[in-house]
Amino acid sequence: MTNHSHSQTLERIHSALEAARQVFARFTPGAIEAEYKIGHDPVTEADRALDAVLRRELLRDGEGWLSEESVDDFSRLERDRVWVVDPLDGTREFVAGIPEFCTSIAMVENGRPVAGGICNPATNEIFLGSLESGVTYNGNLARPSQRASLNGALVLASRSEVKRGEWKQFEGTNLKIRPMGSVAYKLALVSAGLADVTFTLVPKHEWDVAGGAVLVASAGGFVATLENTALRCNHRDPLLKGLIACGPLMAEELLSRLNIQSLVSQSSSQER
Repeated sequence: MTNHSHSQTLERIHSALEAARQVFARFTPGAIEAEYKIGHDPVTEADRALDAVLRRELLRDGEGWLSEESVDDFSRLERDRVWVVDPLDGTREFVAGIPEFCTSIAMVENGRPVAGGICNPATNEIFLGSLESGVTYNGNLARPSQRASLNGALVLASRSEVKRGEWKQFEGTNLKIRPMGSVAYKLALVSAGLADVTFTLVPKHEWDVAGGAVLVASAGGFVATLENTALRCNHRDPLLKGLIACGPLMAEELLSRLNIQSLVSQSSSQER
Protein backbone atom coordinates (compact mmCIF):
# COMPACT_ATOMS: atom_id res chain seq x y z
CA MET A 1 0.00 0.00 0.00
CA THR A 2 1.13 3.53 -0.61
CA ASN A 3 1.06 5.84 2.40
CA HIS A 4 -2.06 7.48 0.95
CA SER A 5 -3.94 4.21 0.48
CA HIS A 6 -2.64 2.91 3.82
CA SER A 7 -4.17 5.84 5.64
CA GLN A 8 -7.43 5.62 3.74
CA THR A 9 -7.72 1.85 4.26
CA LEU A 10 -7.28 2.16 8.01
CA GLU A 11 -9.83 4.98 8.10
CA ARG A 12 -12.32 2.80 6.23
CA ILE A 13 -11.71 -0.13 8.59
CA HIS A 14 -12.12 2.06 11.65
CA SER A 15 -15.30 3.60 10.27
CA ALA A 16 -16.70 0.14 9.51
CA LEU A 17 -15.92 -1.08 13.03
CA GLU A 18 -17.72 1.91 14.52
CA ALA A 19 -20.71 1.18 12.28
CA ALA A 20 -20.61 -2.43 13.50
CA ARG A 21 -20.76 -1.16 17.09
CA GLN A 22 -24.00 0.61 16.26
CA VAL A 23 -25.48 -2.58 14.85
CA PHE A 24 -24.44 -4.58 17.93
CA ALA A 25 -26.18 -1.98 20.10
CA ARG A 26 -29.52 -3.10 18.62
CA PHE A 27 -29.14 -6.61 20.05
CA THR A 28 -28.78 -8.07 23.51
CA PRO A 29 -26.18 -10.84 23.81
CA GLY A 30 -27.70 -13.86 25.49
CA ALA A 31 -31.22 -12.87 24.41
CA ILE A 32 -31.20 -13.52 20.67
CA GLU A 33 -32.42 -16.50 18.72
CA ALA A 34 -30.08 -18.47 16.51
CA GLU A 35 -30.64 -20.59 13.43
CA TYR A 36 -28.21 -23.31 12.45
CA LYS A 37 -26.43 -23.64 9.13
CA ILE A 38 -25.18 -26.85 7.58
CA GLY A 39 -22.43 -28.07 9.88
CA HIS A 40 -24.35 -26.84 12.95
CA ASP A 41 -22.80 -23.36 12.98
CA PRO A 42 -25.19 -20.81 14.49
CA VAL A 43 -26.27 -17.66 12.64
CA THR A 44 -28.40 -14.79 13.92
CA GLU A 45 -30.12 -11.69 12.65
CA ALA A 46 -27.12 -9.75 13.97
CA ASP A 47 -24.71 -11.70 11.70
CA ARG A 48 -26.73 -10.70 8.64
CA ALA A 49 -27.20 -7.08 9.69
CA LEU A 50 -23.48 -6.71 10.37
CA ASP A 51 -22.59 -8.22 7.00
CA ALA A 52 -24.79 -5.69 5.19
CA VAL A 53 -23.32 -2.73 7.08
CA LEU A 54 -19.73 -3.84 6.54
CA ARG A 55 -20.29 -4.31 2.82
CA ARG A 56 -21.78 -0.83 2.59
CA GLU A 57 -18.96 0.75 4.59
CA LEU A 58 -16.02 -1.06 3.02
CA LEU A 59 -16.60 -2.24 -0.52
CA ARG A 60 -15.62 0.01 -3.45
CA ASP A 61 -15.53 -0.52 -7.21
CA GLY A 62 -12.74 -2.85 -8.26
CA GLU A 63 -12.44 -4.58 -4.87
CA GLY A 64 -13.37 -8.16 -3.99
CA TRP A 65 -15.44 -9.44 -1.07
CA LEU A 66 -15.19 -12.61 1.01
CA SER A 67 -17.45 -12.85 4.06
CA GLU A 68 -18.80 -15.72 6.10
CA GLU A 69 -22.32 -14.38 5.67
CA SER A 70 -22.26 -13.55 1.94
CA VAL A 71 -22.70 -15.86 -1.03
CA ASP A 72 -19.19 -16.28 -2.39
CA ASP A 73 -18.59 -14.21 -5.52
CA PHE A 74 -15.61 -15.77 -7.28
CA SER A 75 -14.92 -12.56 -9.16
CA ARG A 76 -12.86 -11.80 -6.04
CA LEU A 77 -10.21 -14.14 -7.44
CA GLU A 78 -9.56 -11.60 -10.20
CA ARG A 79 -9.17 -8.67 -7.80
CA ASP A 80 -5.90 -7.33 -6.42
CA ARG A 81 -7.62 -5.93 -3.32
CA VAL A 82 -10.09 -8.07 -1.42
CA TRP A 83 -11.93 -7.54 1.86
CA VAL A 84 -11.98 -10.69 4.03
CA VAL A 85 -14.45 -10.23 6.88
CA ASP A 86 -16.24 -12.11 9.60
CA PRO A 87 -19.18 -9.95 10.63
CA LEU A 88 -19.61 -11.81 13.93
CA ASP A 89 -16.88 -14.19 15.01
CA GLY A 90 -17.92 -16.04 18.13
CA THR A 91 -21.63 -16.33 17.41
CA ARG A 92 -21.97 -19.14 19.96
CA GLU A 93 -20.61 -16.83 22.66
CA PHE A 94 -22.86 -14.00 21.45
CA VAL A 95 -25.93 -16.24 21.71
CA ALA A 96 -24.84 -17.41 25.17
CA GLY A 97 -24.11 -13.89 26.41
CA ILE A 98 -20.37 -14.51 26.86
CA PRO A 99 -18.35 -11.35 26.00
CA GLU A 100 -15.97 -13.12 23.63
CA PHE A 101 -17.19 -12.16 20.16
CA CYS A 102 -16.14 -9.56 17.65
CA THR A 103 -16.24 -8.15 14.15
CA SER A 104 -13.11 -8.95 12.15
CA ILE A 105 -11.93 -7.14 9.01
CA ALA A 106 -8.86 -7.68 6.81
CA MET A 107 -7.70 -6.01 3.61
CA VAL A 108 -5.85 -8.48 1.41
CA GLU A 109 -3.63 -7.27 -1.43
CA ASN A 110 -2.47 -9.83 -3.98
CA GLY A 111 -3.13 -12.61 -1.50
CA ARG A 112 -1.32 -10.96 1.42
CA PRO A 113 -3.22 -9.55 4.40
CA VAL A 114 -1.90 -6.01 4.83
CA ALA A 115 -4.31 -4.21 7.18
CA GLY A 116 -7.01 -5.17 9.62
CA GLY A 117 -9.21 -4.32 12.52
CA ILE A 118 -11.17 -6.12 15.22
CA CYS A 119 -13.85 -4.75 17.52
CA ASN A 120 -15.25 -6.50 20.58
CA PRO A 121 -18.29 -4.36 21.45
CA ALA A 122 -18.93 -6.19 24.72
CA THR A 123 -15.55 -5.15 26.14
CA ASN A 124 -15.24 -1.85 24.24
CA GLU A 125 -12.00 -2.91 22.58
CA ILE A 126 -10.78 -1.90 19.13
CA PHE A 127 -7.59 -3.27 17.61
CA LEU A 128 -6.46 -1.55 14.40
CA GLY A 129 -3.32 -1.78 12.32
CA SER A 130 -1.36 -2.45 9.16
CA LEU A 131 2.02 -3.83 8.16
CA GLU A 132 3.18 -0.25 7.64
CA SER A 133 1.77 1.42 10.74
CA GLY A 134 1.91 -1.15 13.53
CA VAL A 135 -1.07 -1.79 15.81
CA THR A 136 -3.13 0.34 18.17
CA TYR A 137 -5.25 -0.97 21.02
CA ASN A 138 -8.02 1.47 21.86
CA GLY A 139 -5.97 4.19 20.18
CA ASN A 140 -2.66 3.46 21.91
CA LEU A 141 0.34 1.82 20.27
CA ALA A 142 0.60 -1.85 21.19
CA ARG A 143 3.09 -4.66 20.77
CA PRO A 144 2.96 -8.40 21.36
CA SER A 145 4.38 -10.26 24.35
CA GLN A 146 8.15 -10.03 24.73
CA ARG A 147 8.25 -13.17 26.87
CA ALA A 148 11.26 -15.26 25.88
CA SER A 149 10.02 -18.63 27.13
CA LEU A 150 6.83 -20.65 27.06
CA ASN A 151 7.27 -21.38 30.76
CA GLY A 152 4.18 -19.84 32.36
CA ALA A 153 2.93 -18.40 29.07
CA LEU A 154 -0.76 -17.52 28.79
CA VAL A 155 -2.20 -19.53 25.90
CA LEU A 156 -5.70 -18.76 24.62
CA ALA A 157 -7.39 -21.97 23.52
CA SER A 158 -10.57 -22.58 21.56
CA ARG A 159 -13.37 -23.27 24.03
CA SER A 160 -14.90 -25.73 21.56
CA GLU A 161 -11.60 -27.56 21.05
CA VAL A 162 -11.08 -27.82 24.81
CA LYS A 163 -14.60 -29.22 25.28
CA ARG A 164 -13.90 -31.83 22.62
CA GLY A 165 -10.73 -32.91 24.45
CA GLU A 166 -8.32 -31.70 21.78
CA TRP A 167 -6.15 -29.84 24.31
CA LYS A 168 -5.65 -32.75 26.74
CA GLN A 169 -2.09 -33.14 25.44
CA PHE A 170 -1.26 -29.77 27.05
CA GLU A 171 -2.75 -30.52 30.47
CA GLY A 172 -0.15 -30.66 33.24
CA THR A 173 2.37 -28.64 31.23
CA ASN A 174 3.90 -25.29 32.19
CA LEU A 175 1.42 -23.46 29.95
CA LYS A 176 -1.46 -21.44 31.37
CA ILE A 177 -4.37 -22.53 29.15
CA ARG A 178 -7.42 -20.24 29.05
CA PRO A 179 -10.44 -21.42 27.00
CA MET A 180 -12.04 -18.60 25.03
CA GLY A 181 -14.40 -18.06 22.12
CA SER A 182 -13.66 -16.30 18.80
CA VAL A 183 -10.34 -17.09 17.18
CA ALA A 184 -10.27 -13.55 15.77
CA TYR A 185 -10.53 -12.03 19.24
CA LYS A 186 -7.84 -14.36 20.58
CA LEU A 187 -5.48 -13.28 17.80
CA ALA A 188 -6.23 -9.62 18.52
CA LEU A 189 -5.37 -10.10 22.20
CA VAL A 190 -2.05 -11.70 21.23
CA SER A 191 -1.27 -8.81 18.86
CA ALA A 192 -1.57 -6.34 21.76
CA GLY A 193 0.38 -8.42 24.26
CA LEU A 194 -2.72 -9.20 26.33
CA ALA A 195 -1.96 -12.90 25.90
CA ASP A 196 1.23 -14.68 24.90
CA VAL A 197 0.11 -17.39 22.49
CA THR A 198 -2.86 -18.75 20.59
CA PHE A 199 -3.21 -21.48 18.02
CA THR A 200 -6.01 -23.49 16.49
CA LEU A 201 -5.76 -27.26 16.18
CA VAL A 202 -8.49 -27.60 13.56
CA PRO A 203 -9.17 -26.01 10.15
CA LYS A 204 -10.46 -22.45 10.03
CA HIS A 205 -11.69 -20.26 7.19
CA GLU A 206 -9.83 -17.21 5.97
CA TRP A 207 -12.51 -14.92 7.41
CA ASP A 208 -11.93 -16.43 10.87
CA VAL A 209 -8.25 -15.54 11.03
CA ALA A 210 -7.24 -12.95 8.42
CA GLY A 211 -8.06 -9.86 10.50
CA GLY A 212 -6.37 -11.14 13.64
CA ALA A 213 -3.38 -12.57 11.80
CA VAL A 214 -2.52 -9.29 10.11
CA LEU A 215 -2.73 -7.54 13.47
CA VAL A 216 -0.22 -9.98 15.00
CA ALA A 217 2.14 -9.56 12.05
CA SER A 218 1.73 -5.79 12.03
CA ALA A 219 2.56 -5.55 15.73
CA GLY A 220 5.78 -7.52 15.22
CA GLY A 221 4.56 -10.88 16.46
CA PHE A 222 4.92 -14.31 14.91
CA VAL A 223 2.06 -15.74 12.90
CA ALA A 224 2.12 -18.74 10.56
CA THR A 225 0.07 -21.61 9.20
CA LEU A 226 0.47 -25.12 10.61
CA GLU A 227 2.91 -25.74 7.77
CA ASN A 228 4.99 -22.85 9.17
CA THR A 229 4.37 -20.70 6.09
CA ALA A 230 3.10 -17.15 5.78
CA LEU A 231 -0.68 -16.78 5.68
CA ARG A 232 -2.04 -16.19 2.18
CA CYS A 233 -5.69 -15.41 1.51
CA ASN A 234 -8.24 -15.17 -1.30
CA HIS A 235 -8.02 -18.80 -2.35
CA ARG A 236 -10.92 -20.36 -4.21
CA ASP A 237 -11.37 -22.66 -1.21
CA PRO A 238 -10.95 -20.39 1.83
CA LEU A 239 -10.48 -23.25 4.32
CA LEU A 240 -7.08 -23.25 6.06
CA LYS A 241 -5.57 -26.08 8.09
CA GLY A 242 -4.92 -23.89 11.12
CA LEU A 243 -2.86 -21.01 12.50
CA ILE A 244 -0.24 -20.26 15.15
CA ALA A 245 0.46 -16.87 16.74
CA CYS A 246 2.70 -15.68 19.56
CA GLY A 247 5.18 -13.07 20.67
CA PRO A 248 8.31 -12.99 18.48
CA LEU A 249 10.71 -14.49 21.02
CA MET A 250 8.65 -17.66 21.63
CA ALA A 251 8.20 -18.74 18.03
CA GLU A 252 11.00 -21.30 17.78
CA GLU A 253 10.13 -22.95 21.08
CA LEU A 254 6.43 -22.99 20.21
CA LEU A 255 7.00 -24.62 16.84
CA SER A 256 9.13 -27.28 18.50
CA ARG A 257 6.57 -27.83 21.27
CA LEU A 258 3.66 -28.20 18.87
CA ASN A 259 5.38 -30.66 16.56
CA ILE A 260 3.84 -29.02 13.50
CA GLN A 261 3.93 -32.04 11.20
CA SER A 262 1.85 -33.98 13.71
CA LEU A 263 -0.72 -31.20 13.86
CA VAL A 264 -0.91 -30.98 10.08
CA SER A 265 -1.65 -34.70 9.94
CA GLN A 266 -4.25 -34.31 12.70
CA SER A 267 -5.98 -31.47 10.88
CA SER A 268 -6.00 -33.40 7.61
CA SER A 269 -7.60 -36.43 9.25
CA GLN A 270 -10.26 -34.22 10.86
CA GLU A 271 -11.08 -32.65 7.50
CA ARG A 272 -11.72 -36.11 6.07
